[in-house]
Amino acid sequence: MTRGKSAAPASEPRSAITRLLNTVEFLGNLLPHPVTLFALLALLIVLLSGVLAAYGVSVPDPRPEGASGRAEDGIIRVISLLDAEGLRRIVMGLVTNFTSFVPLGTVLVAMLGVGIAERSGLLTAAIKALVLGAPKNLVTVVIVFAAVLSNTASEMGYVVVIPLAAAIFHALGRHPLAGLAAAFAGVSGGYSANLLIGTVDPLLAGITQEAARLIDPTYEVHAAVNWYFMIASTFVVTGLGWFVTTYIVEPKLGAFDPKELDPDAEPVNMDPLAARERRALLWSGLAALLVASVIAALTVPANGALRLPGVDDTLGSLRPFLTGIVVLVAVFFAVAGIVYGALTGSIRNDRDVIDAMAKSMATLSLYIVLVFFAAQFVAFFNWTQLGQVMAVLGSNLLQSIGLTGPLVFLAFIALCGMINLSLGSASAQWAVTAPIFVPMLMLVGYSPEVIQSAYRIGDSVTNLITPMMSYFGLIMAFAARYKRNLGVGTLIAMMLPYSIVFFIGWTAVFFLWVFGLGLPVGPGAPTYYTPG
Repeated sequence: MTRGKSAAPASEPRSAITRLLNTVEFLGNLLPHPVTLFALLALLIVLLSGVLAAYGVSVPDPRPEGASGRAEDGIIRVISLLDAEGLRRIVMGLVTNFTSFVPLGTVLVAMLGVGIAERSGLLTAAIKALVLGAPKNLVTVVIVFAAVLSNTASEMGYVVVIPLAAAIFHALGRHPLAGLAAAFAGVSGGYSANLLIGTVDPLLAGITQEAARLIDPTYEVHAAVNWYFMIASTFVVTGLGWFVTTYIVEPKLGAFDPKELDPDAEPVNMDPLAARERRALLWSGLAALLVASVIAALTVPANGALRLPGVDDTLGSLRPFLTGIVVLVAVFFAVAGIVYGALTGSIRNDRDVIDAMAKSMATLSLYIVLVFFAAQFVAFFNWTQLGQVMAVLGSNLLQSIGLTGPLVFLAFIALCGMINLSLGSASAQWAVTAPIFVPMLMLVGYSPEVIQSAYRIGDSVTNLITPMMSYFGLIMAFAARYKRNLGVGTLIAMMLPYSIVFFIGWTAVFFLWVFGLGLPVGPGAPTYYTPG
């Protein structure tokens, strides 16, 4: 029997993929938990700083004389944290490193509003209305589009949209795994595309700002710096996801065999929205529109309350709006969620609102623990000036080999995608890599906003093919409802075409957008950086 299985030619391609992914999974499992990883990295920075400072490691500062943060002698030296002064700095800064870490507060505030909308049932109802109301020939497009938009509500896309998409395809007589793949591609592969600012945007912007300040201590990065490119990317990912599903994945899967259906699987609620839910959805939409109108009234006029008076530059005058956009997003979702919950009965009083916010905070408990150690790593990296030294050395290397033009982003996006195979968390990966790559590419001449935009492509496209992605096991469980004894290789083989096509197509659009058309990736986001 064993000999017969190994000799079966039909199983060879899948076996090869399984072996490859098992190797990736094995290597990824060698890494510790992200919290432990950041703790070890922080300790490594302390030890490394002591060794390099003892050897007098330093580089010339490329910034012009008089630039903020530049030493009088124009030399960047590694500063030791392994001496008495360094130890005092560590002990005195542990708490403030955590509390002043930019991503922490912004994510917590955003989740207060999104949590109300999610717990009230608004987000689930909106997704069902969008998908179930679409014409059958547009179902695939709508599923991918809705999956991309679901990223605004963090994990909601994984737990609601993906199983719902598989059930919809099954109900339509199509292969349910094709629907699951289309939704998975939108939720995870299109993680950095959206029409709205979500919880991940302030998180990444805060990390980017911390990294950029290794070179420019006054540099500011707001949550909407990639918004324009995100909007365009939403339609790019939707189109690419529809193409791969229709012409590659669904034909490869073929007709669905009902015998593969797990008889013990709980059916997904495919019932249309009740009249009460539809009415509540309509009124919550009107409430959201009212909030958006109020925000526009406070922002669009030249003398609007959310603009700085006496500032001629349009984007400069919008600083209060851009800086506070996380609060506005929270209010937007909170108002819509409260209206929906009040009309459906899921929110009956202020206690229910408070409970919804509290539960959203509870889901972030691990993130808060992670942030504590990530904040120490970032702070230590900043204090030791290792980031500046590595950035100067890296930029000098790029210049010496002539890789300073736009093609540097092709290598950068590919590298981010490879790192993502073993470190699946977008925030964890960016917290580790941003202090290196943001300063490095800034010194070559590119803005932190463009660098972050490129990173988000690399981080997104390989989410689909890494077992290290935190929701990969959940997707496996959903897929097993329609194919019992499903293996990792089967799921990866199904999602690999999305990763390849997304990488090629999305990267091509990035180059066209930024370097071909010269368009900004977001409001107030320059393409190039000039040291001041």
